[in-house]
Amino acid sequence: MKRSIVATPSKVVRVSAVLGIVFVVVVVVSALTGTAGIGIVKVLKSLLCEWCEGFPALAPPEKTILFSIRLPRIIFAGIVGAALSTAGVVFQALLRNPLADPYILGVSGGSAVGAIIGIIIGAGCVPFGIPALAFLGAVLTVALVFVIGSREGRLDSNTLLLAGVIVNAFFSAVIMFFISISSNADLHNIAFWLMGDMSLADGDKIILMGLLLAVGTGVVYCYARQLNLIVAGEETAMQLGVDVKKTKIVLFFAGSLMTAVAVSFTGIIGFVGLVIPHMMRMALGTDHRLLLPASFLFGASFLVIADTIARVIFPGMELPVGVVTALCGAPYFIYLLRTRST
Repeated sequence: MKRSIVATPSKVVRVSAVLGIVFVVVVVVSALTGTAGIGIVKVLKSLLCEWCEGFPALAPPEKTILFSIRLPRIIFAGIVGAALSTAGVVFQALLRNPLADPYILGVSGGSAVGAIIGIIIGAGCVPFGIPALAFLGAVLTVALVFVIGSREGRLDSNTLLLAGVIVNAFFSAVIMFFISISSNADLHNIAFWLMGDMSLADGDKIILMGLLLAVGTGVVYCYARQLNLIVAGEETAMQLGVDVKKTKIVLFFAGSLMTAVAVSFTGIIGFVGLVIPHMMRMALGTDHRLLLPASFLFGASFLVIADTIARVIFPGMELPVGVVTALCGAPYFIYLLRTRST
């Protein structure tokens, strides 16, 4: 067994600072990457030295590309990556399964059905119409899974897992039904949404998602010690004074709602919540006081990188970011299946 890094407060701060610097570097590189080349000197001139002479300033079109298109999208991707990674840590701990991800409770399926209904009925004409229906579908799905997964007032992890799989399978059939009856105009929007889309980022969505992510992450981090004990065993946790049922309910809903918010605005982006927590666990150990902030920051960096690749790999066209995360995550998932010892 690999030695786990002791999560002292100073260690948490140092690791978070390093990963925070990594995120800043990723943001800068991503902002300067694209078909419209914008040099770092021009950006610094525009931001810091508008009064200086000798360096070319950003032209109005370049300012629009950088500050109105790229940076909002980068921030949006960072928020979504952080939310999915944090939710992944929660579900892997509560289900005590390192191969679990944020969609394990059927959140993605319910959200997808809600979004597809919104696309078909034209809810995109209403502000936040499609995200609202997607979020409603996700919330109803979580409630349904909890009803199915509860046994004699208890929340059994294996029962919840099976309930999520069953609900996801049902919603997959519903999605195929809607796709089969949709018009050609709707099919493109549905397909792009199902594979993840960061192109609709704007200030209102960033503020709303940022606030919800901050609340969800704060709630989850307050339960970091309880997560450590639950991973060691529910009976042990109860003997040490943890209200396991209450903790599981709070954390399942916090993780599900963070996932629901992310999915409702961006579509389905797979493997982020699976790969990032597992990578951080391998590198830093299982103490959630360190694992949660590390996954939060590295997940943000990972999705920014994936979205940058998605928008620049083929000049003149854009891939859904979910395609990139799947191409990266699927081989890693296979690796985990082949190497996990239990």
